[in-house]
Amino acid sequence: MIWLILVTVLAFLLWYVGVRPMNYFANMGVKQHRPWPFFGNQLKVILRQQSFVDFLEETYNYFPGSRYGGVYQFSIPLLYIRDPDLVRQIAIKDFDHFTDHRTLFDIESDPLIGGNLFSLKGQKWREMRATLSGSFTSSKMKNMFYLINEAAENFVDYFIDKKEDVVEVELKDSFTRYTNDVIATTAFGIKVDSIKDPENEFYMMGKKITNVTGIIPTLKFFGILIMPKLFKLLKIRFFSKEILKFFVNIIDQTIKLREEGGIVRTDMINQMLEARKGPTHDAKPQEEIMLDSGFATVKESAHLSKFKQLKNFTNDDMTAQALVFFFAGFDSVSTALCFGTYELAVNKDVQDKLREEIREVHELNNGKLTYESLLKMKYMDMVVSEALRKWPPAGGSDRVVTQPYTIEPVNPDESPVHLKVGDSLFFSTIGFHRDPAYYPNPLKFDPERFSDENKGSIIPYTYLPFGVGPRNCIGSRFALLEIKAIFYHLLLNFEIVPTKASKIPLKLSVHSLNPAAEGGFWFGLKRISNDVK
Repeated sequence: MIWLILVTVLAFLLWYVGVRPMNYFANMGVKQHRPWPFFGNQLKVILRQQSFVDFLEETYNYFPGSRYGGVYQFSIPLLYIRDPDLVRQIAIKDFDHFTDHRTLFDIESDPLIGGNLFSLKGQKWREMRATLSGSFTSSKMKNMFYLINEAAENFVDYFIDKKEDVVEVELKDSFTRYTNDVIATTAFGIKVDSIKDPENEFYMMGKKITNVTGIIPTLKFFGILIMPKLFKLLKIRFFSKEILKFFVNIIDQTIKLREEGGIVRTDMINQMLEARKGPTHDAKPQEEIMLDSGFATVKESAHLSKFKQLKNFTNDDMTAQALVFFFAGFDSVSTALCFGTYELAVNKDVQDKLREEIREVHELNNGKLTYESLLKMKYMDMVVSEALRKWPPAGGSDRVVTQPYTIEPVNPDESPVHLKVGDSLFFSTIGFHRDPAYYPNPLKFDPERFSDENKGSIIPYTYLPFGVGPRNCIGSRFALLEIKAIFYHLLLNFEIVPTKASKIPLKLSVHSLNPAAEGGFWFGLKRISNDVK
């Protein structure tokens, strides 16, 4: 009898945890794709039969003609938003009902990871965003540009100094070294050369903290996602104390040296130290005449201007923000560079046309790249914009309901969707970017989509490489400068060519949560035999 009771209780618990939640959207009258018990709609990703990016695109296509649909991340229901007008309504017009991301890291148990701008919620996020927003204006990026450009020149000089006519490189490894050096000098105030010193401590720590491949990181990621309270109780952290301590010490030591020695360096640490002193006072006329970084640049929301800066901006706060910049700079930007370079290699006409523009700018500026000249390059911006469309580094972005909200019906087959606090929504960037309704022949790499003649026809809120609304990516200008600077110097000196190791067409890896190519991004840098340096 006892065994029967135990089996019954166990069966009930299994049903309650793994089966019952899978009817959440059906009970709301929302179309949903049939989920697997416990695993939701992600079983192929878990079994490594499908890449996470392909899953996101496939999920978007589950609901053709619908403004939204229901999917499940394990037992967690996600309302997939696939209508640009609804994106605008949720992310901008009614933002106060959707202010937060669904975050994995708790600020109390893991303050350095939970305390970064992406993870913060509510008023704490508003204050931190207001504190940091002045550090990413166009004028601040101009002041910081020489650091980015220096890292790009050093990177390309390394390959110029090699004697081979064609240097074969694995792009992901190479570009992470470039982005590592950029973030080291701009966000942490230290100078490293990771292409010449491949095992320097900063780079090795960076690889550890951004490693999301392999079984252990994957299990930790999904474990924290599914059972955050249990992981918090057991004090299981995604990152080791050794890694976090390393970055804390760098920030503490750098701040101490600068404050004691009166050292000023135009990097992010200096921007954050200035923010700690009080509100910034950038002159409006100067900001108005500054060039923007390109079509993909997201604008800072006026919604945030009414919020005050943090009263107490600590060293740990600075470390937390530097770490999130590191994540974005190290992995997301290097990913964008890999896919962009792949497209240049397989679309020689595009590469040649971009090189022609680069040479014209190079000659006009007497061989010196400036912030203004880089941002005036129209075809460069078209190429980068198209690379971010076809291969967005982040497949999408989420929002959590912070106030009860109802999505009113618009189409005949819709009913009111009543969302409660804690419900999650998802904007599929990859879905919008590859929807033929918005981008005809979406798998074709076509920079002309973003020409002066054509970009005005792009439907608002269907192009989201850096997110949307007040919670968009604060560092879009910075990321675009990184990408454009390295393309400039690379194409000025080399032709990017396929090699025997190149995988064309590329296939997305099923072993990484982030976008990656199966077998890596192997290509050749073919020396251009003319004197352009």
